[in-house]
Amino acid sequence: MSGTDDRHGAAPRGSFLDTLRERTVASDIDRGLPRGLRVATAYAWRFVVIAIAAGILIWLVIQLKLLVIPLMVAILVTALLWPAFTWMLARGVPRWLAIVVSVLGTVAVIGGLLWLAIWQITREWSSVQVRTTEAIGQFRQYLIDGPLHLTAQQIDDLLVQAGGYLQQQAEVLWSGALAVGSTVGHVATGAVLALFILLCTLADGGGIWSWVVRLFPRRARSEVDGAGRAGWRTVVTYARTQLLVATIDAIGIALGAFLLGVPLAIPIGVLVFLGAFVPFVGAIVTGALAVFLALVYNGPWIALWMLVVVLGVQQLEGHVLQPLLMGSAVKVHPLAVVLVVAGGAMIAGIPGALFAVPLAAFINVVAVYLGRRANDPLAPPDRADLIWSTVPRSRKKPA
Repeated sequence: MSGTDDRHGAAPRGSFLDTLRERTVASDIDRGLPRGLRVATAYAWRFVVIAIAAGILIWLVIQLKLLVIPLMVAILVTALLWPAFTWMLARGVPRWLAIVVSVLGTVAVIGGLLWLAIWQITREWSSVQVRTTEAIGQFRQYLIDGPLHLTAQQIDDLLVQAGGYLQQQAEVLWSGALAVGSTVGHVATGAVLALFILLCTLADGGGIWSWVVRLFPRRARSEVDGAGRAGWRTVVTYARTQLLVATIDAIGIALGAFLLGVPLAIPIGVLVFLGAFVPFVGAIVTGALAVFLALVYNGPWIALWMLVVVLGVQQLEGHVLQPLLMGSAVKVHPLAVVLVVAGGAMIAGIPGALFAVPLAAFINVVAVYLGRRANDPLAPPDRADLIWSTVPRSRKKPA
């Protein structure tokens, strides 16, 4: 009989019994282990698989950094322009004219701010330089004659150590895994590529997204479509809120610096506006710069009042503006924001810190959406989450 089974390709009876015996022994071993250990092991190997997949993804992003960074910049700028862009489309403005107004308006606003900053810096730089040199000399003499009784050599050693530490931190920040290209050519190429992607997303964002959705299996397209739309709506809300918060922060701190007589009030406001798009890090750096200028130019009391203004504006942002304007659309806890910004800066330098929060918000909303759909597969997509409902041209869902 066994020979007959072998001729027909069937497994011998003994092998079946051996397999059954091995499974029984394995089952007995599993039953002998504590339930907590079995659950922890199941979670552990799944976590290892996810970590390996995430590592491979990060490695691919690093290798393609000259493509990824312009893409992310274009997506973030598109999210910033999206409310005004769709507002013009809803009122019958031709798409090409809306694109021209959006792009040229953005370039005009940024160029105007930079021109104002450069104009005031060139106007007051000589005076600030003289006052800064005098203030540093006075502070150095205070360290020598004051209660610390430091020597000139000790002060020089401390300055050398501080300068070396700042240089190391700057190198770490600028040379992150995804730092923008090391040459001017890389930067120029990235800027041109980002502009091209921006024009494509504004011109045919619906068609691009439909093509992306069709890459997935037909059974999963509905969930992918709804999750992507919900995530995009979150990114748009985040970008719109950050733009408004950055404007309020810049006006508040620049106005405080102007009223206190601190020099370079306009450049301070421009730096605060640009730095506000990097949560926490940008506010701390720009606020410290304003306080430093007040200290070296106006003295400790004005610097103290400048610190009060900076802290007051930041508290207004963190406890009033962010919760009021962001609402429940971007459900990222402040602790998570700090952690993702720090992690993004360590992994990818300045670009990582810039894109960490919108990326985390997108992933969070997509995960919540997919989890809700998994619990209730028959639930229709939420129309409030659909991008196409805000774009008159692209109302057709992906096939």
